[in-house]
Amino acid sequence: MQRTPHHRSRSRRGIAAAVALGGLTASLLGGNAANAGPHPDPGLKERIATTLSLPTPPGGADVKVLVFHASAGEESPAVDAGIAAVEKIGLTGPEAGRFKTVATDDAAVFTKGKQLGKYNAVVFLTGGGDVLDPEQEAGLEAYMEAGGGFLGIHDAARTEPYSDWFTGLVGARPAADSPTAVQRATVEIGDRQHPATKNLPLEWKRPDKWLNWKDNPSGDVHTVARVREITYTPGKSANGWDHPVSWCRDYDGGRSFYTAMGGTAASFAETDFRDHLRGALAWTSRISQADCKATIDSNYTAERLTQPNQPGQNDQIGEPHGLVTAKDGRVFYIGRGGADSSVPVVTDWKDPDVGKGEGEIHVYDPATKKVTLAGKLSVFGNKGGGDELVKVEEGLLGIELDPDFATNGWVYLHYTPHAKIDRDKQMAVRQVSRFTFDPATNKLDLASEKVLLHWPVQIHSCCHAGGGMAWDSKDNLYIATGDNNSSGFSDGYSGNNPEPNYKGVSFADARRTAGNTNNLNGKILRIHPEDDGTYTLPSGNLFTGKEPDEGGGKTRGEIYVMGVRNPARISVDTSTDTLYAGWVGPDAGAPSTTWGPAKYDTFAAITKAGNHGWPYCMGNKQPYRDRNLPDPSKPLGWYDCDAPRNESPNNDGLVKLPPVTGNTIWYSPQGGGVDYPRDADGIPSYKVEDQKELLPWLKGGGQATMNGPVYRYDASSTSEAKWPSYWDGKWFVGDFYDDTQPRHAVLTDPKTVGKGGLPTHAESLKKIIPVGADGIRNLMDWKFAPDGSLYVLDYGRGFFTSDSKSALWRVTYKGGGPTPAVADLARKAAAQ
Repeated sequence: MQRTPHHRSRSRRGIAAAVALGGLTASLLGGNAANAGPHPDPGLKERIATTLSLPTPPGGADVKVLVFHASAGEESPAVDAGIAAVEKIGLTGPEAGRFKTVATDDAAVFTKGKQLGKYNAVVFLTGGGDVLDPEQEAGLEAYMEAGGGFLGIHDAARTEPYSDWFTGLVGARPAADSPTAVQRATVEIGDRQHPATKNLPLEWKRPDKWLNWKDNPSGDVHTVARVREITYTPGKSANGWDHPVSWCRDYDGGRSFYTAMGGTAASFAETDFRDHLRGALAWTSRISQADCKATIDSNYTAERLTQPNQPGQNDQIGEPHGLVTAKDGRVFYIGRGGADSSVPVVTDWKDPDVGKGEGEIHVYDPATKKVTLAGKLSVFGNKGGGDELVKVEEGLLGIELDPDFATNGWVYLHYTPHAKIDRDKQMAVRQVSRFTFDPATNKLDLASEKVLLHWPVQIHSCCHAGGGMAWDSKDNLYIATGDNNSSGFSDGYSGNNPEPNYKGVSFADARRTAGNTNNLNGKILRIHPEDDGTYTLPSGNLFTGKEPDEGGGKTRGEIYVMGVRNPARISVDTSTDTLYAGWVGPDAGAPSTTWGPAKYDTFAAITKAGNHGWPYCMGNKQPYRDRNLPDPSKPLGWYDCDAPRNESPNNDGLVKLPPVTGNTIWYSPQGGGVDYPRDADGIPSYKVEDQKELLPWLKGGGQATMNGPVYRYDASSTSEAKWPSYWDGKWFVGDFYDDTQPRHAVLTDPKTVGKGGLPTHAESLKKIIPVGADGIRNLMDWKFAPDGSLYVLDYGRGFFTSDSKSALWRVTYKGGGPTPAVADLARKAAAQ
């Protein structure tokens, strides 16, 4: 008798269990969708297992895999190839990973006494449709609850279409109008540790039938691979940049792995696809462990640590601007200099207190959960809002702790002291100073200051002061400095107008600063601090400071990277000494065929000293148009990114500059990684209708990059809050805003990183590091602590002050370790 759809209603799980248990009422299980948590009736798992005589866990050291290939319609032509592939996998490779294969299309295997319990894993190579009756599905459910393993391949996602429990088992259902043609596409491998993906290429190019998903499972399952939609035609039901293609999860006591690949017979002849299946089978059959919890949103907790300030005080937090963590767990975070909103700001340059603010250093101690105001500096940084000739972004800009902080207590602060401003010429001094911290009192000794480095900055015009600092493995200190120039006099494009000046100092020509080899602004500096408060220059910087070029005296030896606009956040992965930086672009909302690209906010992975373009080129070496006196409104030639020249009248450095290195990530209101066709001279068209998005996972609008860390997993740590090893080596990139802007973890290719190579994979962190009004909406800085938890600063909802939403947060992991447990591994259990 043909079964009708009403037998597969939402209450099917209850009916199935009732049949399996010989009269247990359906109401015991109810009609709700299954989940991966414990069953509401604690005794049900045991009763089902007893009824079907299932061992816990199923299978043993003599590993066996069942391939089930029934279909409600015609059998897929891929079935025979799939069975042969699984058999071949089981008979080859290291002895410890081998297994026996049994194939059947007889669904009675799920209810025949002890038969199902002999198998370590069940593979669904089904052609879709309704292939199990209620009792048979109950048998599969009991098998999973006893600790079984499931591997679904391609059309398995179309099997048992009326079962919520089976939907949970496979993870997602295909969209009805998924493309049916075989298309070659690129698969991004995001999990570099799971046995199913660790040996695969970062970017895996292969043909298949690519399914779209009715509901995207990301965040509910652990995705190990995605298909890149810009490499094929996904059709109307496309999922976008986040298109999972293989995933896993711990489900109802067992392990479930699903891959949408394998839609063709030819797939099973591919060496890499067989390796993918081999790893999936190793985990589902309990031959090896894997972490299938690391990207499930519910496994993370974000907790606000600081309370709103008391009225009129910054007792908990200043205007958030940066943080750093100490090895003992304490968190140091700084306030730039904006005062409480109730305090009036001074904007009159005739007033000696113009822009005067307090740069505050707070310390959060996780042991006591208390905040201490460690100290405050008098800074130039409090003029409030307004246009670029009124507001100011100077102040306390960066903080770092000495590599030997635990013994010497040295704290490095990057700031603009109010006492050193010249109100007449509207100039200031930016400096990096060392202070000594008393761990017993959580206080800074302000009298202990030693000034390591200082340089002049113009403060007539705002903004983009930079400020981040970081150490490499050789105890070299990197210092990020902004170019503090306005792009308002170049219509938001290159910021290369040489004409506007105040008392002879240009404030709209970044060729005087970021593009100048003899100026420390718009740079990332690298120095080696010495114990006596001085510094030396490490080898390998961009210049030595003694270049004889063009008459000599035209370079600064501290410069490691030039051509950056506002590198507010930098980090160094001390495992590789790769420098990571992000900087804000200019203000043009759209590209111009006359002047060049729209505003690009930029991230770069930097492996050696170099020129990263501003104000000559941005993105992947997309040039701007030159301009100069006597009429800066008239465009001149396009800059040559391979041989840029600084011909500004405000330049006191070299004319011939180092070639530009392409950047890793860039985005604008038009999209992520925007690129254009180029003419014979390599000049992009800059026409919106011509653009291609190389990085469709992000977009700008309002945008302000906030570079993050590279996570490094510490296996020796006993911390229960640490993020799992899945994230090891991933680079965290974010934005001050939280809409379409980045808040992602990305992978780069070691072969192209630092050479302008694009990321190979990205995944959103917006649910793990929650966005929204009551979340971390305005991300200002983020760092991993030694215990593996993540600390995040939320700037708050106002500007140039702190408010009730300004806060320090901590994001911790609670998903537990890899599965199955060591004691449940099939072959280890047999050896004991």
